[in-house]
Amino acid sequence: MDNAGEIYRKIISGIRDYFNRHKIKKAVIGLSGGIDSSLSAKLVADAIGKENIHGIIMPVKGISSEENVKDSVELCGLIGISHSIIYINDFIKDFEKLGWQSKIAKMNTASRIRAVILYHYANTHNALVIGTSNKTEIMLGYFTKYGDGAVDIEAIGSMFKTDELELARYLKIPEKIIKKTPTAELYHGQTDEEELGATYKEIDEILMRIEKKQELPKNELADKILKRIKANEHKRNVPFLVKL
Repeated sequence: MDNAGEIYRKIISGIRDYFNRHKIKKAVIGLSGGIDSSLSAKLVADAIGKENIHGIIMPVKGISSEENVKDSVELCGLIGISHSIIYINDFIKDFEKLGWQSKIAKMNTASRIRAVILYHYANTHNALVIGTSNKTEIMLGYFTKYGDGAVDIEAIGSMFKTDELELARYLKIPEKIIKKTPTAELYHGQTDEEELGATYKEIDEILMRIEKKQELPKNELADKILKRIKANEHKRNVPFLVKL
């Protein structure tokens, strides 16, 4: 892996090139208070100018941590970008009128509501929606289809989760954000690693082997990861077209 400075320059160049190609100057990003969205926001602010990116914090009262809301606001101040806070409970509540709702449907609804809000802002301000998924999440399909997966550009999509730490420290992202236990705050007590069944370090070691087409360890985790990748393949592809 290249050093943090070289990675930073490559990502900044890629972001600028994409915005210039599409002749768009503005961006919007959803902020959660975690390392993924914080790092993505900092990179885009450096690439296109902090005055051109707006952060939207979209917590759910009763589930989202107020600490994460506070950290998101502080991050916006630190990198110099404008922000809005929109509690999405009322939007979620409307979906309860439908009469059917599994636990997973409810969790995915929150993510998709956030995507609608981001695109509503983007359409209004001629902006691009910045994704916050890393390579680990993208390979696993660990995101909500048309939710946090509904974006125009993934700033850190070529970085494994475990590679983010070095770059985040290089860019002086607050240590309290870097050290947080990764969670999408889908429900009380939810953590990414518990849901995935392994640490990101263990998962990334296997994903790196898959990427390099190396032999995988013969264990339950490797089997589980392969099954997840296959099951979530539809998330990474454009919708299937029935050919005539």
